[in-house]
Amino acid sequence: MSRRVLIVEDDVATAGYVAKALREVGFTVEHVADGRDGLYLATSSTFDAIVMDLMVPGMDGLAITRALRAGGIETPILLLSALAHLDERVKGLRAGADDYLTKPFGFSELEARLENLLRRRIGRTVETVLNCGDLAVDLLTRRVTRADRALDLLPREFKLLEYLLRNKDRIVTRTMLLEQVWDYRFDPHTSLIDTHISRLRKKLDEGFDRPLLHTVRGAGYRLSDQP
Repeated sequence: MSRRVLIVEDDVATAGYVAKALREVGFTVEHVADGRDGLYLATSSTFDAIVMDLMVPGMDGLAITRALRAGGIETPILLLSALAHLDERVKGLRAGADDYLTKPFGFSELEARLENLLRRRIGRTVETVLNCGDLAVDLLTRRVTRADRALDLLPREFKLLEYLLRNKDRIVTRTMLLEQVWDYRFDPHTSLIDTHISRLRKKLDEGFDRPLLHTVRGAGYRLSDQP
């Protein structure tokens, strides 16, 4: 399973360099240039790590880090900064960051630090099964069951379900699905999402007493075992 990294960096050259290099070694990368956008994504989606510049517009890296930790989000954070002073590094770590890398840096060092953060996270917890009520998805075997009945999903349906499960009980918008499941940065104005949601709903809910996949009118979709 691909590891997902969020990059919050307003310098186009740095962001492009890091994103390209991470993709080449197998990471799935999401990039935003504004701090508020970074906070929104970090709280509305699931990432394995966050690489964040200290000085981004909208909301700086320290404020984002504090907000995430206050909200109980423990995603590993690697702060990037041109400020090399000890006091700046201490501020970042005390805010809740897991590591601090000074610019300029080589990609090999950034990769090594990321790998170290991911190993430490895996040592704490390994989430291999996602649940929603009587629905269970094994991420290792890709086996999907509801009430112990096996469900046969196509690869795109599995990816869609995984994303919905990682955002269980939250409203997921069309834009979020297009970006995270189809990797589109625009709305193709087709029935693409509606068709896949309809097929997935039929497989998840048909023949069961309680529906799990809900349409929230004017907003998007929500996977939940609550009405």
